[in-house]
Amino acid sequence: MSLNVQFRRRALWMAAVALLIIIVAWNTPALDPAMYPARLFVTYVHEAGHGIAAELTGGDVLGFVVYPSGAGVATTRGGARALILPAGYVGAALFGAALFYLTNTWRRTRTLSALLGAALIAFSVFYARPDEQGRITALLVGVGFGLVLLAVAWKLSLMVNVLVLNVLAMLTGLNAVLDVRSLIDNSGAMLGQVRNDAAAFSAEVLGLPAAVWALLWLALSVLALGFAVYASVIRPLRQPQPPDSVTANPEDETILDILKRGR
Repeated sequence: MSLNVQFRRRALWMAAVALLIIIVAWNTPALDPAMYPARLFVTYVHEAGHGIAAELTGGDVLGFVVYPSGAGVATTRGGARALILPAGYVGAALFGAALFYLTNTWRRTRTLSALLGAALIAFSVFYARPDEQGRITALLVGVGFGLVLLAVAWKLSLMVNVLVLNVLAMLTGLNAVLDVRSLIDNSGAMLGQVRNDAAAFSAEVLGLPAAVWALLWLALSVLALGFAVYASVIRPLRQPQPPDSVTANPEDETILDILKRGR
């Protein structure tokens, strides 16, 4: 089945509209129940970022917990604290930017969904831990989203795969931005985790006010995702294309391929 220009454009615009809805809903308390799974997933990626940073800097990740409230904590040993502490937000930003770039440039979008799903399941099995009450929220979030992504890759259309991956990329890439209201007014369940990261960095690494670090991580999140959008969509669209150029297999086309032909 071939994919037409309008079909793929619709997928990209749906992701943009979804992002707008997410930003509004994220900061609207009345809509918290609808956003609950997304909050848990963002917390999962946030805590995984701390753990991965510990491993990459010579330390160990002993495990991480996601609480039903939407908060989370990663337990690490050793490693570079200067990199581990900001890795929740900075790591999520880099993950989101990389996922957005690959989704909109790599031709095997379904494969990307499957790989991400398998990685979430594997990471959860090895590192997710129950909380003090024995609740396995982190494991359920990782395995649950992993299975959903595998099902999306296996059963659903290419447009759905692109939409799902773009939304996940924007959710995680803009983790700090989505919590901006909590960062400013110092309230809410998620805010405890934001405050602890920034305050710990201020106390252990460089003693600027915690708010400075929080806003810096917010800016880095925007820059990382903005660069991914520019590099994967905007810049290539500005490059001249040969007339009548088409991709051999329409089902493997990226959004960029079809937008170029539809200009």
